[in-house]
Amino acid sequence: MPAGCKNNGTCSSGGCSKLEVFDWLGNMELPGNVAPFEYVEIRFKNGRKEFFKNGTSVFLNPGDAVVVEASPGIDVGIISASGELARLQMETKRAMKHLRDLRKVTRKATTEDLEKWRTARAREEETMFQSRTIAIALGLEMKISDVEYQADNSKAIFYYTADGRVDFRELIKKLAEKFRVRIEMKQIGARQEAGRLGGIGSCGRELCCSTWLTDFRSVSTSAARYQQLSLNTQKLAGQCGKLKCCLNYELDSYLDALSKFPKNYNKLKTQKGLATHLKTDIFRGIIWYLYEEEGGATSPVALHKDRVAEILEMNREDKLPFDLKAFAETEEPREKETYGNVVGQDSLTRFDETRKKSKGRNKRRKKKPARPAGTKPTTASKNKSEKPGGKPKSQGGPRKGKRPKPKAKRQNPDNSNKGNAN
Repeated sequence: MPAGCKNNGTCSSGGCSKLEVFDWLGNMELPGNVAPFEYVEIRFKNGRKEFFKNGTSVFLNPGDAVVVEASPGIDVGIISASGELARLQMETKRAMKHLRDLRKVTRKATTEDLEKWRTARAREEETMFQSRTIAIALGLEMKISDVEYQADNSKAIFYYTADGRVDFRELIKKLAEKFRVRIEMKQIGARQEAGRLGGIGSCGRELCCSTWLTDFRSVSTSAARYQQLSLNTQKLAGQCGKLKCCLNYELDSYLDALSKFPKNYNKLKTQKGLATHLKTDIFRGIIWYLYEEEGGATSPVALHKDRVAEILEMNREDKLPFDLKAFAETEEPREKETYGNVVGQDSLTRFDETRKKSKGRNKRRKKKPARPAGTKPTTASKNKSEKPGGKPKSQGGPRKGKRPKPKAKRQNPDNSNKGNAN
């Protein structure tokens, strides 16, 4: 059972293993006479990662639990990257300048070390709730979101968020007396808090900040404007209450496409009137305009961005086109895409079709009740098809809309004068 969310490792982040690393250099061998890189990346609780020097003579593989130096005492972590991948990570994080300040890995963790580590982790949740109670009693405007104990139970790190500066000197005294450990307070932002706690986003997947995102860039409302998104704070805000980080993912593509559009294309002058910009399809390069004088009585006119540039050039030369329809973009009919059932998926309405077929069969199987032997049909059964106020079908007059053809009298030339003779 994992010690984190106790989901048995079914989520994409592996339960308590956040910010996992795929070792894409694991199958590559080093050239001859080249020593492996002596620094490793170690992950602690909730994605906290640090670099350490391998002080052992054994090569450490990702996933190994090791004992490292801490201040004070020792701590237990898990190797997340080693070898050349750790070198690339250190170059990305610019940690090569501080190699002298890095602490060492003393040994691989034993069973006793892991038992002490689990005991320390079991105290974290209760400690967090009690520390919140103490902070509220002292009237401090802060939120303690997470607590991390060191593996030897000698130190505890309290992560908190606050809008401004907080004087927590009295709080540290209270916490030290209560839990009998060394206290360290760390202030984090709202995005870092969401990354440590994790959660599910509006897209249905785990939060980017808790699974793979490590650097938090500033997000502004202009990113939503460029992508033509509605400025609704409830839809644009993430779990942290700030603007979603994913608004920056496709922003460069939108800016690149918008750079090819003409400038100041909101108004177009024509002899028919002034046309106002209605909407834009950025990647197709089509702009829709609507005449102001007609008040939206006509349908919008779609123009390509190159045609809009031509009209703007005419307006600068004090030339007015008669109508925008002469420049309108003719959209070719798109072919209807048909998707085949490649993987053999069942239809959602397959049971409804079988139900309809079975109902039709049951109707055909229903027959009239059999008449007992030796009995004659009654008048009611004879006139069953007779409608109230009308004639029975047996006597049946002509069908509606059709006239009966007159029967022609047959004449016999031999017997035509028999009556006169008699």
